[in-house]
Amino acid sequence: MLNILSAPPLFAGSGVLRARLLQLAAALAAGLPLYWVLGPQPVGWLAWLAPLPVLWLALRSSRRDAAWMTLLAAVLGLSSNFSYFRLLMPLPAVLAAIAVKALLWLLVVLATRRLVLRYRAGWTVLAYPVLWVAIDTVMAAFLLDGNWGSLAYSQADHLAVLQVAALAGVPGLLFVLCLAPSALALLLAGGRAYAPAAGAAALLLAAAFAGGAWRVHGAPGPGAGPGGPLAGLAAIDDFIGPATPPARAQAVWDQYARHVAQLAGQGARLVLLPEKIAVLAPAQADAVRQRFQALARQAGVWIILGIGVQEAAGRRNLAWLFAPDGAAPVSYQKHHLAPPEREFLAGGAYAVQPVAGQDMGLAICKDMHFAPLGQAYGAAGAQAMLVPAWDFQLDGWMGARMTVVRGVENAYAVLRAAREGRLTVSDAYGRVLAEQASSAMPGSTLLAALPAARPVATCAGWLGPLCGWLCVALALLFLGVGRRAAPAS
Repeated sequence: MLNILSAPPLFAGSGVLRARLLQLAAALAAGLPLYWVLGPQPVGWLAWLAPLPVLWLALRSSRRDAAWMTLLAAVLGLSSNFSYFRLLMPLPAVLAAIAVKALLWLLVVLATRRLVLRYRAGWTVLAYPVLWVAIDTVMAAFLLDGNWGSLAYSQADHLAVLQVAALAGVPGLLFVLCLAPSALALLLAGGRAYAPAAGAAALLLAAAFAGGAWRVHGAPGPGAGPGGPLAGLAAIDDFIGPATPPARAQAVWDQYARHVAQLAGQGARLVLLPEKIAVLAPAQADAVRQRFQALARQAGVWIILGIGVQEAAGRRNLAWLFAPDGAAPVSYQKHHLAPPEREFLAGGAYAVQPVAGQDMGLAICKDMHFAPLGQAYGAAGAQAMLVPAWDFQLDGWMGARMTVVRGVENAYAVLRAAREGRLTVSDAYGRVLAEQASSAMPGSTLLAALPAARPVATCAGWLGPLCGWLCVALALLFLGVGRRAAPAS
């Protein structure tokens, strides 16, 4: 049996300067894979292996060397978010956010190292995934931005493993994803002593992939089939703000009206427009309401439109649902506000309405980044979600795919139209049935079959939170037992 503690130190026999340079190169090399998975557009397959070099270095180095190499690798990896964070926050806040996230990596890796070296037992393969799921769960519950960018979302395009989210939500998906590099690191650093633990992890991963592949393979064909109802989506990146010339603002509204008429003429039963096309005073907003109420009646379609209204009590970010019969629109107010709109008032009500033959829920952009809101709509019987959105270009993939995962967790389709992002239609299995990038005037449109409403079994509504908070409890236990005196290293 190979004792990790007795393994020769990395770069043994080198001079001090040469050894430090080699360690520096190793840390930078370990950070490069993280760079491609920790940003807003992660490389999904690489996420299974990217943490491995960091874990292996930590297990084969002294605690002090493991600490600075882990921190350096994490900062390099997290720097992939710099440009995106800079769009949302001032420079000091960007640096603070990266520093805090890097310290979380340091905590997880050093705690994992301490447990492995202290106990040298197969069960320590659970330390790394349990700690990350615990942190992710706490962030999702208590941070204003939730667990945005969780590594679990990197798997949104990998349908087989994505089905784990239908069983145990994001906590289950993240656990499976983190188990792979943990098992490999222990096997590489500890040898055959950890083969049983690695074998058990491999069996669990194989079961997850096989079960997910079977679930998707056995699913009905995507979409509503030939002749089924169609949905239209349209987005124009141009924002109507206080400084927008009236003629330009009118041109944008006119173009949206043309998109609605065109998509309705192509057979769309509903047309989804993006979030907060403009922020208007009540009188101006009322004029928009009357125009699109009349347009819905004339075109015979449902219209979902996002708008901001500046009222005496404050600003509200709303989604209006116009019915083909010309009735007053159903109004939904955004619950979870993005950093640039903290001055807006948060809503608290839900809206599920019969639309085009299905019960559909209304949400706005960031709302769908939070699992409890998604679960509330699943419990309310939503068969599809209509989501006006506004992204920031760099996070278009992440915003769309986080919303796709909500659909898998709660067994509903998702239609999402984002300015400066993507127009997407996905079904309850996470299959992206149609997708189109948004663009500036005259904008982009998408016409796709409305995913059929079919009963799909999921357990994520209760098992996901249970898994997440169980990992929080286990993480506290691990951190406690890990503080027992360990052999010097």
